[in-house]
Amino acid sequence: MYVMTFVAAVPTAQKDAYLAHCSKAAEIFKSHGALRVVELWGADVPAGTTTSYPMAVAAKEDETVVTGWQEWPDKATCDANVENAMRDPRLAEMGALPFDGARLIYGGFETLVDV
Repeated sequence: MYVMTFVAAVPTAQKDAYLAHCSKAAEIFKSHGALRVVELWGADVPAGTTTSYPMAVAAKEDETVVTGWQEWPDKATCDANVENAMRDPRLAEMGALPFDGARLIYGGFETLVDV
């Protein structure tokens, strides 16, 4: 398994718009081979003094930290299909992101433990 994960800050008032956006995006990524797409709304994400999720995405007081991931069978499948998903016209039709994409952090990870 290979996992693409992200962290972002979403204006709290935009929760419904974010939910609509990520629900549509999940369908698109699944249609391109993602096995599972998970989106999480921050409920207990404390601010830190040295490091923290809010610091990492420069979250403002009126924003909520979100995270999530896409599970793929392997890195090769992810690499090939994420590019296809990003070119999918359905993504462009969704319009602007309901958050500041410049502060989104993402990366791909290989599985070490899966219990």
